[in-house]
Amino acid sequence: MKKHKAGFVNIIGNPNVGKSTLMNAFVGEKLSIITSKAQTTRHRILGIVNGADFQVILSDTPGIIKPAYEMQNAMMDFVKSAFEDADVLLYMVEIGEKGLKDEAFFKKIKQSKIPVLLLLNKIDTSEQAILEAQIQHWQQLLPRAEIHPISALENFNVKKVFERILELLPEAPPYYPKDQLTDKPERFFVNETIREKILLHYKKEIPYAVEVETEEFFEEETIIRIRSVIMVERDTQKGIIIGHKGAALKRVGIEARKDLEQFFDKQVHIELYVKVNKNWRSNTRQLKRFGYNQ
Repeated sequence: MKKHKAGFVNIIGNPNVGKSTLMNAFVGEKLSIITSKAQTTRHRILGIVNGADFQVILSDTPGIIKPAYEMQNAMMDFVKSAFEDADVLLYMVEIGEKGLKDEAFFKKIKQSKIPVLLLLNKIDTSEQAILEAQIQHWQQLLPRAEIHPISALENFNVKKVFERILELLPEAPPYYPKDQLTDKPERFFVNETIREKILLHYKKEIPYAVEVETEEFFEEETIIRIRSVIMVERDTQKGIIIGHKGAALKRVGIEARKDLEQFFDKQVHIELYVKVNKNWRSNTRQLKRFGYNQ
């Protein structure tokens, strides 16, 4: 009988290198939000892939930045925790990148005793000569790391990387029930889906000044009824989120509802409200309430 393997596989890298896309490709579900804007992921999100003789616990983390305010400090704490419990570390870079935005994190990768797979992403946008030069560059910087060119978006080499992860995982019983997909509750995915629509449709500082809190989530036999509040930092931002005659907010609600109906495989009714919560990004008490600083 085949022995069971299980372990934690943590994905780290700069903002916008494709970490969430890779995580979703592995899991086969949209657990992490994906947009072209930086700092889309704010929390550490687990995605669990189960097989008869394995359990891979994948962890998507915020992109590594130099923090400018308290919320970003909390985001970087999530990244630090990814070094502490990893059985395999996936360090994701994209073509043309030279290193992490925080030298201390890069040093941690260099000194890591656990297996490091360096995933060179977005190779579908590159020429062969550039790709070869990049592989050479990373081999010199991280001689202990295994380098795997991939395209998370096009699913190129993703299966091969997953098979290598399985080879590296230790023998262990499953950490979570075999039918579990993630460690996050339903309300978390409601919040993230609404936040994704805000990231897609609003510009400048607005998406980064927003947090979403789902106050009600009632699941009935044929429908899920949701009431969520969009928090902003200033009155002017509230007006922008709502838009002329409420049109902008209505669009967010319609698009979020469509995605959530697909995610939950059930009809969804969603009510959205906007509230001002001054300087929440720098308020440790508020951050704790929203799941940061834990």
